Amino acid sequence: MKAKRFILERYFEGMPKESDLRLVEEELPEIKDGEFLVEAIYLSVDPYMRAYVNRLKLGQTMIGCQIAKIIESKNANYPVGRYLTGQFGWTTHFISNGTPQDITNYPPFLIPEKNDVPLSFYLGILGRTGNSAYFGLLDICKPQPRETVVVTGAGGAVGYHVGQIAKIKGCTVIGITGSDDKAKWLKRLGFDHIINYKTEDISASLSLAAPKGIDCYFDNVGGEISSCVIQRMNKYGRIAVCGSISSYNATPATYPTGKYSMLCG
Repeated sequence: MKAKRFILERYFEGMPKESDLRLVEEELPEIKDGEFLVEAIYLSVDPYMRAYVNRLKLGQTMIGCQIAKIIESKNANYPVGRYLTGQFGWTTHFISNGTPQDITNYPPFLIPEKNDVPLSFYLGILGRTGNSAYFGLLDICKPQPRETVVVTGAGGAVGYHVGQIAKIKGCTVIGITGSDDKAKWLKRLGFDHIINYKTEDISASLSLAAPKGIDCYFDNVGGEISSCVIQRMNKYGRIAVCGSISSYNATPATYPTGKYSMLCG
């Protein structure tokens, strides 16, 4: 069995480039007792990978979570034909023994049989992005009916889940995104206000959308946008910091800045 995989050719400097990765093909060994062979079905490409990549050694497989199918097995706990999620990386095939095998330290997880849930959902709403949105919003922000919730990166895999959950909880939801197409889509999802940070004055738009201040802030981007939001937080407001997309690809010369004035208790 041959496998194709993307390996880390050089560490990223600023925005990742195609030349930073290299596609290789190799013959896989026969599986041993306790191991099983999977074939990739879906691969999720997420911002967290950028933050983790410096932990890789050059030549290692680029990290990433997959939905995969078991096509050969010598492990009774992982029978042929079952589907699972696993941190197998950017590869077509992978040999696993059922334990964590990459820097994220997540073991493979068998997907329940005989359910009507689309497989791709286990990389989305039922996967890392959905769980980040669900627990980050409900356990940290604890939104209450009629409160105002702001989410940045609102058109991303975490942000659009956050907004919909906040609406279910009876909140006014303000989404900040970077394109008019995403803004229209978020409006269809039920967001009350959408701010395009590339074409609008964020400070002025926030003042119009949240005249009584902000109760919950779900932060996916950091930087100057977060500074604008935090300055409008109400007393006893709650902030869930999920990511800092604005800085993931920054260099010392382009690193985002912002003035933060907060009282934490």
